[in-house]
Amino acid sequence: MATKTGVFAPGRAPIPEPTLRNDRWWLAPLVTLLGLSAFVLYGLIRTATQSDYWVDKYHYLSPFASPCVSASCVAGSSDYGTWFGHFPQMIPLAIVTLPFLLLFRLTCYYYRKAYYRAFWLSPRACAVPEPRAKYSGETRFPLIMQNAHRYFFYVAVLISVINTIDAVKAFHSPTGFGFGLGNIIITGNVLLLWSYTMGCHSCRNITAGRINHFSKHPVRYWLYQRASWLNGRHMQLAWTTLGTLVLTDAYIALVSSGTISDLRFIG
Repeated sequence: MATKTGVFAPGRAPIPEPTLRNDRWWLAPLVTLLGLSAFVLYGLIRTATQSDYWVDKYHYLSPFASPCVSASCVAGSSDYGTWFGHFPQMIPLAIVTLPFLLLFRLTCYYYRKAYYRAFWLSPRACAVPEPRAKYSGETRFPLIMQNAHRYFFYVAVLISVINTIDAVKAFHSPTGFGFGLGNIIITGNVLLLWSYTMGCHSCRNITAGRINHFSKHPVRYWLYQRASWLNGRHMQLAWTTLGTLVLTDAYIALVSSGTISDLRFIG
């Protein structure tokens, strides 16, 4: 006989229904599943095609292709040199950064809750039992690797620095300094990425970890307060930055392909 779990486990009240919730509890995990799946699908298509990621006239570089260090990169987009030969179509041009960004997001505390519920139904929602008899948490392989999140955070900070440099270089025009709609989109994306990264739980631990007296460390305490404020908005920033990444890449792709022209204010 199979072991009964959840509300049917021994010692629980004999409730025939799997859950007493009568609201649309399934809506949130469904939206999460569709949203994350859409972003992953878009990212796979864009990174695999290796096209329309660079606008030479204004130095716009898509975050999905930064840093571009392959011989496959178009002229002008390789600010850090050429480290590799030509990549086949399915290999991302930003191969040195995208895997770490993916791991940073996959191990993020918020995203873990989101995709555990949406994809693994673990649990499907609050007060809704999961369809598994055993629970090992994150104590076994491969989920024990979630504890490496703090190390991916350091790499994410470095990548944010690279994205910031890209945003600064994008203030370019054929005659010198330039400013257009693309700059607003690129800079806004970078600022939000910094906000998401600095609101990470690991950042809070770095700023105030092992401090017993905040009054003796006013600077670190101030940084901790800022990180905590961002951390309180971590879910919103997690979703917003997925949207701004897509918006930034899509806008650069449209300008690069000649589908639209960049709206210029200066230069």
